Amino acid sequence: MLSPKKTKYRKAHKGRIHGNAKGGTELLFGSFGLKATSPNRITARQIEAARRTMTRYMKRVGRVHIRIFPDVPVSKKPLEVRQGKGKGSPEFWAARVKPGRIMFELEGVSREVAEGAFELAASKLPIKTKMVSRIGE
Repeated sequence: MLSPKKTKYRKAHKGRIHGNAKGGTELLFGSFGLKATSPNRITARQIEAARRTMTRYMKRVGRVHIRIFPDVPVSKKPLEVRQGKGKGSPEFWAARVKPGRIMFELEGVSREVAEGAFELAASKLPIKTKMVSRIGE
């Protein structure tokens, strides 16, 4: 699973995801992309689950490019612990995704295969998505 090798701080504020994506809104590596249309945090497990379903559906033909990285530590307090006594320990890593961000790209596959792969991958993610492609593909 994806996680940073080293971070400046061990714990992060929750924050709010608002506005549209500034970068990562154009296709760079592949012919087809899966674009986010709603904001949310996506965990490293969800990214890995989406990647696995896409590669399995494509029968390992073509290439999957992951354009998001889980760099935000999400902390959680244990169950049945009283409030106070500080912040909980980091439990998992997440990526903050804004609308307009391209999360995954596919190359070396047909449009039908890409549509099927993205449909399966989108069902693993907690946000609304749409498929985008280069003009003429």
